[in-house]
Amino acid sequence: MDPTTDNAGQTGDPGDARAALEALRAEIAKAVVGQDPAVTGLVVALLCRGHVLLEGVPGVAKTLLVRALASALELDTKRVQFTPDLMPSDVTGSLVYDTRSAEFSFQPGPVFTNLLLADEINRTPPKTQSSLLEAMEERQVTVDGTPRPLPDPFLVAATQNPVEYEGTYPLPEAQLDRFLLKLTIPLPSRQDEIDVLTRHAEGFNPRDLKAAGVRPVAGPTDLEAARAAVAKTTVSPEITAYVVDICRATRESPSLTLGVSPRGATALLATARAWAWLTGRDYVIPDDVKALALPTLRHRVQLRPEAEMEGVTADSVITAILAHVPVPR
Repeated sequence: MDPTTDNAGQTGDPGDARAALEALRAEIAKAVVGQDPAVTGLVVALLCRGHVLLEGVPGVAKTLLVRALASALELDTKRVQFTPDLMPSDVTGSLVYDTRSAEFSFQPGPVFTNLLLADEINRTPPKTQSSLLEAMEERQVTVDGTPRPLPDPFLVAATQNPVEYEGTYPLPEAQLDRFLLKLTIPLPSRQDEIDVLTRHAEGFNPRDLKAAGVRPVAGPTDLEAARAAVAKTTVSPEITAYVVDICRATRESPSLTLGVSPRGATALLATARAWAWLTGRDYVIPDDVKALALPTLRHRVQLRPEAEMEGVTADSVITAILAHVPVPR
């Protein structure tokens, strides 16, 4: 057997890894109809070791999307329903007293997984929201002074409802900035919705992905090979300056009270590199930066109240900035 190939058929070759990750779209499409941009965003986040905030009204398959991704990548996944009475230990784990050994032992929480689905994260108080901060940033959980590393890969996919704010706790800017991408999950087109209903009429069960035919097409080995290849993707000084100019323009926008931080600029460069590699290039072009600017930056800016009242959105401000910042040739 080839030493670079494991039992699941995964290889360490970057070309094979790209083909495997591209196959995710077709595999996830067996369960989720018409959400290619969200699938791509989740793959980009995995390549960049980042986390994703999924925003959409109830019933647009946010949970199903993450479950299908985990199945197609052969990764472990757990789901936490965030509620007002959820405690930090319900997420990270806690020390439990063992009467037989008369000692405390650590009981891992659901955060010890590859893909954590944090459902309706804005429905839990800040104390519990903040319990995810160390896990997201440091990739470890500290309980009773002892740090415990999380599995690799590790991705938090948090969902929130954009239309119902009663009884919610909006994420603070510092925590929003920890998410690499904010992906909006739109309502399906008429044809996509017809396809969804047709599948259900034919017996599709969203709780049984194996019956839907979703099979592993990639895995951790492919992700490692892909990450190594992304790290070698060339970024010219002109592209670096272009990213900086875009982010600095958000800080000068009259429609914003808060612009993109240097961490946001670093995130945009990272996602553009991942997208360039996914599309088959080993160098970044301005179009890669433009393609990832909205999902990478939209949650890192804050609108002025008067601009918001006039119907201005974060997306419209960033789009206008992209149209005005000179593009390197």
